[in-house]
Formats: sequence, structure tokens, C-alpha cells
Amino acid sequence: MGFEILKESYAGGIKEISIGQGDKAVTVGGETCYPFYQFEGNMPNKPKIAMEIWDMEPEDWPEAALSPFKDVISDAAAWAKKCVNEYEAEIIVLQLKSIDPNGNNASADDAVATVKKVLGAIDVPLIIWGCANVEKDEEVFKKVAEECQDTTLTIGPVEDKNHKGIGAAAMGYGHVLISSSPIDVNLAKQVNILLENLGMPMDRILVDPTTGGLGYGLEYSYSVMERLRMAAMAQGDDKLQFPLINNLGNEVWKCKEAKLTVSEAPILGDPERRGILMEAVGAVTYLMAGSDILIMRHPEAIRMVKSFIDLGIDGGAAADVAGITKQLDDVDIDYAALAPKPDLTIEKEAPGKKAAPKKAAAKKAAPKKAAGKKAAAPKAAAKDCILKPPPPQFDKRKGTAPATAATAPAGAIAIDMSSLKDEIRAIIREELKTGIKEKAEAKVKAETKIDPEEAARDKAEAEASAKREVEEAEIRLKRAAEREKHAAERTAREPREIPVTASDEQMTEQDQTVDLLNRIHRRIPLY
Repeated sequence: MGFEILKESYAGGIKEISIGQGDKAVTVGGETCYPFYQFEGNMPNKPKIAMEIWDMEPEDWPEAALSPFKDVISDAAAWAKKCVNEYEAEIIVLQLKSIDPNGNNASADDAVATVKKVLGAIDVPLIIWGCANVEKDEEVFKKVAEECQDTTLTIGPVEDKNHKGIGAAAMGYGHVLISSSPIDVNLAKQVNILLENLGMPMDRILVDPTTGGLGYGLEYSYSVMERLRMAAMAQGDDKLQFPLINNLGNEVWKCKEAKLTVSEAPILGDPERRGILMEAVGAVTYLMAGSDILIMRHPEAIRMVKSFIDLGIDGGAAADVAGITKQLDDVDIDYAALAPKPDLTIEKEAPGKKAAPKKAAAKKAAPKKAAGKKAAAPKAAAKDCILKPPPPQFDKRKGTAPATAATAPAGAIAIDMSSLKDEIRAIIREELKTGIKEKAEAKVKAETKIDPEEAARDKAEAEASAKREVEEAEIRLKRAAEREKHAAERTAREPREIPVTASDEQMTEQDQTVDLLNRIHRRIPLY
């Protein structure tokens, strides 16, 4: 019997959406299963990667991101042409950064001129991405849609606040829209419903769930994309059955970790490899969440992610994928010098002698200090005397108590252990009272308070606490004496003889085991 994989059945699928026109038009979506779950359904169209360009020269890009485009960075048309001809870009995304009112605040006419210039330089689909300012995006997108009505553009992001103006322009001039919402499933559905009610054809919509860079923001975006796909596939929600697009490169390369140089953060490794891997890892993560179009920046990250898509769809070995090809000079980082120096010193012990533990030594020294002059007499007497041996232990096998082999040396003086214990207890009790009283007085003196009533109250509380500690110490000594007394009584008590009579019915070892199991598991015999 062959092995059969358990397959999940889905109530819905993702719509196929085409962007661009002519032979270079690109179709995305069409999935009838979760991302790369081809054993449960189909992925007729591979996820696509779009390369981004800016309509102005970037000012804060790290050197690793600038290096592949340093000769065309100031010309959007030349930049787009290089992406298509040299890096084989299937889709170009024009980021209209210059129209931001908080930046250059370029006009709609300037944006239209740049769009037409880029359209004349490429033959692949073009996506126009705004500055996320609701009013300015609406103004610019309406102008671009009208002036470029002879081609099919993809325009976004479109939000609930500007969907009417941009939606009407897209419907009138035949463009595709990117509906955007701030990382929320319900809001994403709401924008799609608003566009549908406006009359926008549902075969010309992509969904932007708002993309976070690699890190904390990615977790939010990933979970929302998963829920969007679950609602579309498992629950059959036709308002969410649209391909997903993620503006990833813009988010990854603007984070602090992608911009830090080797001198600023040497422990993070090579800055060029770091940024490329951050973008590639983020892209793969979003692919697994269900992304259909990824907007990326660095050619090396794009190459590796394309290899991942081919391996996931067509199969193959990841070992055949080439590593990162650097364009900048390699960096030399002395990680050994940056690492903290290990402490490998080991304290040597004298041969044949073990060092006493510090805690035990401290505990042993404490009674000597506490006893003072009164403890000096018993200590001096202990040199010429021995303590009485404990009561003999009862030997169960022989039935008698063993004789004590040790004898006192000549001239030794025997001391009663019970009287010595009483004397030690009295000393400890007296020292406890004295020490606690001194501690309470020192506490009262340390607190500099002007109010005499409050000082008197604190003194009374300290005395009460000291009295309570003395009582607790006396109780502990009393309990210790009682335990010693009971232990001596148990030792002196003679063992009871318990008569043992053999059973009339002798059981085999196997029967005994079965009987024990029956009692443990409370089984009922079947006889």
C-alpha cells in the first residue's frame, strides 16, 4: 500500500491578475493552495520580483545598495533600463519619492514627465508607488492615470480616504490598483469592498497589507498575510482573494542595521553581505506567507530569492545556488580581538591537601567569635578530655549492642555531653539577646528623625522584634533538644519480634507478579 499524504480541501482560490500589456505582461495569483503546498493544489504562476527605482537621487542609501546603480542613480530612465537589460527585471516599480510634501514636494506634472520617461525606456510592466500622503497621492495618481491612458499602469497605494478619486481615474483609463491597509485583515477587506462598490473591476486589484522590514514589523505583516490567505482559501472570502504585493526593499534598507558601517558595528560582520542577506531573508519569509509580488532593491538578493522560488516550485538542490558576489572591497574584522578575553586561571591546591570551602569556614568561625570569653574555658578544657561516646547502637543481625572499642587515653577527663550542651545553649541564648539588642539600638541611632514620638515607636518596634527573635531562638533550641531525646529513645528501644507464618497456598513468582498487577491496576479476575 502506497503512502498517501493527507490533503486539505480549500473553499476558494486566488484570482489571476495581469499587469502590463503586450508580450511582456505579467500574470500573478491563481493559487488553489497555500504557498508552495503543491501537493494540495496548484501554483500556476510563480511569485514575481519587481526591482525598484526612485524618481530622485537617494540621499541616505548605504554604500552596498548604491554600488550596483552608482552610474545611473541620478537618471530614473537609465536606472530602469539597467535593471531590465543587466539584471533581467520582469517588473519595474517607480517610487515617487520627490512628490512627498515633507520632502521636495514635486508637482504632478513633474511626476508625469518622469513616468513617461521611464515608460519610454522599458517594455516591462511599470508600477507607480506613491509617497503615502493621501491628498498628494490622489492629486498625482489622477494626473498620471489620465496622461498615461494609452498604457496599463499599476497604481498604489490606494487607501479608504482617497479610493474614490484614484478609483474613478483607474476605472476610466484602464489601470490596475493596489489597495492598501495598515496591517489589519478587516481594514484590507473594507478597502476592497469600497472599491467594488465604486465600480472597480475585481480583476484589476492587488492587495498591499503594509510591509515591515526584517525584525519586529515582519512578524505583524506575516501574521496578517497568513490570515488573509486563510480567509481567502479556507473560508472562501471573495473580498480577500487577491494577489499580495510587498514593498520590501524600501523597508529593509532604511533600517539602522542595514546602514551601519564596519567601523560602527564590527561585530555585525560585512555590511554588504549583511544588507543583502537581510533583504533575501525577509523576501523568503514573505513568500512563505503568500506574497505574489516582491519589490526588492539589490540584484544579489533578487538572484538568490529567484533561485529559492525556482527550487520551491520546480525542485532541485540549493547547493547549486552560488553565494553572494561582492562589489565592494572585502572587510577584515579581527573577531578574536573584539571577543572578551577568557579567564582560564585555575587555583592550585597543595598536594594531598584540600582547601576548605569558604562558606563552611565562615560558619565554623562564627561561633568562636560569638562565644567570647565564656567559650574559651570549654575550648581549653577540650585539649585534655574526651567526650562521652553516644549510646551503643542495637545490632539487628546479632541481637546485641556492639561493644565500644575506643578507650579514653590515660589522664583524660570525661565530660558529660548533656551538661556541655546546656552550657552552649545558655551561651548562644545570651549572645542572641545581646546581639539583637545591639542591632536594634544601632538601627534606632542610624535613623535621624526629629519626631521623638516616632523614634520611641521605632524603638518599641525594634525591641518587640528583638524579643520575638529571642523567643524563636529558644523554641528552636527546645525543639532540637526534644529531637535528640526522641532519637535516643528510639535507639535504646528493643526491637519487637513479629511472628511470620508461611501461607498455606504458596504462589509461584509469575502468579505473584500477576496478583501484584491486579492489585495495582484494580483488575477483576475473569474466573
